[in-house]
Amino acid sequence: MIANYESCITACQQCWIDCQNCLVQMAGKDSTNDCPQCCLQCVEACLACIKLMIADSKHAPEYCRLCAEICEWCAEQCEQHDHEHCQTCAASCRACAEECRKHAA
Repeated sequence: MIANYESCITACQQCWIDCQNCLVQMAGKDSTNDCPQCCLQCVEACLACIKLMIADSKHAPEYCRLCAEICEWCAEQCEQHDHEHCQTCAASCRACAEECRKHAA
């Protein structure tokens, strides 16, 4: 069953990495929106989603749905910034949301 989640796990891992990087890069910088707050929440959502998919939890589809929502919110926030790390984060968030939606409840 975990093989069914493989592409979603990979997307969540990349999103986790890019959001973590964005969060670090934005530390101490002023933001006019919810970045880096969204990155912090996205990191946690992706990690929880990965753990439940790996465990083949019956709750994984619910977490995939929630993770997709958080990733979409984060993408919307990060897209508003011209920073390269924000644009990379937004793209990873979009890709993760797309993969999570495939498994969402």
